[in-house]
Amino acid sequence: MDIPQNIFISTAPRIAPILAQEVAGLGFQHFEIQPKGVITKGNLYDCMKLNLHLRTANRVMLEFANFKAESPDELYENAFNLNWEEYIPSDGQLNVDAFVKTDSISDNRFANLKLKDAIVDKIKQKKGQRPDSGKDRSGTCVYMYWHENDCTLYFDTSGETLSKHNYRKTPGLAPMMESLAAAVVLTTRWDKKSPFINPMCGGATLAIEAALIAANIPPCINRQNFAFMHLISYQKDEWSILIQEAKDNFSNNSPYIEASDFSIKAIANAKLNAREARIEHMIKFNIQEFKKSRLPNDPGCIVLNPEYGERLGDVEELKTVYKSIGDFFKQKCAGYYGYIFTGNRELAKEVGLKTKRKIEFYSGKIDCRLLEYELYGGCFYKNERTFFL
Repeated sequence: MDIPQNIFISTAPRIAPILAQEVAGLGFQHFEIQPKGVITKGNLYDCMKLNLHLRTANRVMLEFANFKAESPDELYENAFNLNWEEYIPSDGQLNVDAFVKTDSISDNRFANLKLKDAIVDKIKQKKGQRPDSGKDRSGTCVYMYWHENDCTLYFDTSGETLSKHNYRKTPGLAPMMESLAAAVVLTTRWDKKSPFINPMCGGATLAIEAALIAANIPPCINRQNFAFMHLISYQKDEWSILIQEAKDNFSNNSPYIEASDFSIKAIANAKLNAREARIEHMIKFNIQEFKKSRLPNDPGCIVLNPEYGERLGDVEELKTVYKSIGDFFKQKCAGYYGYIFTGNRELAKEVGLKTKRKIEFYSGKIDCRLLEYELYGGCFYKNERTFFL
């Protein structure tokens, strides 16, 4: 797989433009932004690099074959004719997953089974034994996209999702996914040098992602297993070189990053997560209510992810919290950019400040916004309400 092929990098809805900036930052010059991901070109080595460095991705998939298939039998025949034995070890573990939307089949599981049978039958014919198969994603992973009569097969080079950055041992009650937290940090106007303040931090996912970004530490540098490691063409020396290059590019940049919460348990959990990410020394932890935060004089960013009544708390009670955030922004955050991540438009109105930007996200299936406020000293819009787009 040295010849450049299409690489599809999947992500959560609304994050693809941020992912595209990451891909460009890694030196990939030609890519296409789609609703749920980014398409670029490259080989297995490029996939390894993407898996290591991308903060907002879910999976990195290297295209292997494309053909027409009008029925399950035609799928089997076309897949069987491919040289799987050159890529998948006969004594390994195989996982097959698929998206299927075609009139000839109504159950994804049957399509998965036909593709899996084609792969293992071909390997057994050539090698005399077949790999084990099942739901386990710790070995080789194959993904199929079958829409109408067009069928594309990929090697999913990630395996387990990249959206989890493998440091969060104690996530808290309503955690923000690590990849979403990274996308939020990358969307703010934070310059990686000025203060980054994260009250109501919970498990401190936002603060930890900010620290990783500031220090230029790849999110998956400590991960021990990727699906690409189980392909026959995988070269361990190449991976070692990528890891060493990443370590050589760690930054000594050490901005002021603070994570605070009124819960003693939350801060204890946040410290454990930061220790697991190996950046505990970069974050100052405080046990306090957000209103008592004392911001450094140097302007920076303050980012809050309060409850929004979908899974936790009560909307009526939370109105007071959102109004207090607005008051806090007005009274103590002059010169900063303030951000609130929320999934409740009624609560957002209670902030009482005019937004400079409203950036759309999803948290799971919840329609959310990252609301940006430019906090000029003595120049606030007391009578204006914050509305979603």
